[in-house]
Amino acid sequence: MAADLAQIVKAYDVRGVVPDQWDESLAELFGAAFVELTGASALVVGHDMRPSSPSLSGAFARGAAARGADVTGIGLCSTDQLYYASGALDLPGAMFTASHNPAQYNGIKLCRAGAAPVGQDTGLADIRALVERWSDSGAPEAAARPGTVTRHDVLADYAAHLRSLVDLRTIRPLKVVVDAGNGMGGHTVPTVFAGLPLDLVPMYFELDGTFPNHEANPLDPANLVDLQKRVREEGADLGLAFDGDADRCFVVDQNGDPVSPSAVTALVAARELARNGGRGTVIHNLITSRSVPEVVRENGGTPARTRVGHSFIKAEMARTGAIFGGEHSAHYYFRDFWNADTGMLAALHVLAALGEQAGPLSDLVAAYDRYAGSGEINSTVADQQARLAAIRAAYEDRDEVTVDELDGLTVQAPDWWFNVRPSNTEPLLRLNAEARDEATMAKVRDEALAIIRA
Repeated sequence: MAADLAQIVKAYDVRGVVPDQWDESLAELFGAAFVELTGASALVVGHDMRPSSPSLSGAFARGAAARGADVTGIGLCSTDQLYYASGALDLPGAMFTASHNPAQYNGIKLCRAGAAPVGQDTGLADIRALVERWSDSGAPEAAARPGTVTRHDVLADYAAHLRSLVDLRTIRPLKVVVDAGNGMGGHTVPTVFAGLPLDLVPMYFELDGTFPNHEANPLDPANLVDLQKRVREEGADLGLAFDGDADRCFVVDQNGDPVSPSAVTALVAARELARNGGRGTVIHNLITSRSVPEVVRENGGTPARTRVGHSFIKAEMARTGAIFGGEHSAHYYFRDFWNADTGMLAALHVLAALGEQAGPLSDLVAAYDRYAGSGEINSTVADQQARLAAIRAAYEDRDEVTVDELDGLTVQAPDWWFNVRPSNTEPLLRLNAEARDEATMAKVRDEALAIIRA
């Protein structure tokens, strides 16, 4: 059991194959352990559309109730809808989803009251230890007064809250294609977009956790192909793609060309700064484009650079009181959404920004997309640290070049930069490079790859 839990308890969540790696009996113990950790007298539980989600979330609720907690089940929901419930109800929460993983996977994303994240260093390791102990010694003792399990639908309230955070009054009619990937976007988009002057063209809105059309992972360009084709066929103003649990949103313009998540981050940052009187801190991770801190400064804000990963972003947002944060993986975090990530709110900002002016989306985002980027390139290596040391040795004595180790190794010059990060789970190094123009970027990219792959 200890070995099994080591495989499924990850840095930020629980995730594994059902029933091979975990099942309802373990989910019930996770529910009991979560109550033990938080001391919660009440909590909220939601789940996505995967075939195993209702039974796993039900078992978790039973385990939590047996320890004396009153459980509010919100049923089918997106991950950011669960964060809304945790924030609005001020309760710890559990979301059953494996995001973009294949159908046989499932998982749990946990948060404390107010959508505060639970990761390895903030409780997840303690939960794992409790589950291991109970698995070996028998079920935990039941509470003297078991809790209740009730249902509460928060979809309409979630939609209303999101719409209260974006001025949509001046939006012009837009035709928008949305690819939900048979994930939870098919559940949330119709309610959030209801009443807006949008000609909505839905794709794969049927909730189906077997993902019959394509993986619900828009970060892979192969999963955007259907959306890009449909946008061009429909003559739409833009396209939106959500991942399986609909907490990430990807954008394509009227030509079907992908809009960089860094450009979306810069656009939303400018709008959030305007909402806050041109003042505030904006968080960006170190592989977002240089355009992000530039735009933040141009709009009166203060950029703050952080490591890759939502736990680092959320921690830095809480520490600095930041109004917004963005990652190049299309996670977008908002102070007014309990510092949690919501792709849906970012999508509303894009719709509002486009709807406030007459030009096409490609013209709008051009102001925020100023550099040539490589995208993330993975290389299998025998010794991650040796390759990182070789990169440092090759660059650290060059004129006008700085090297830092905030997350992996970042090498910066006036006209270019690149970052190399080791994978925590595989023998990989991940390279991201950016430069003023395509030719410089290609030269920097190829030189770094030659050292990585030497």
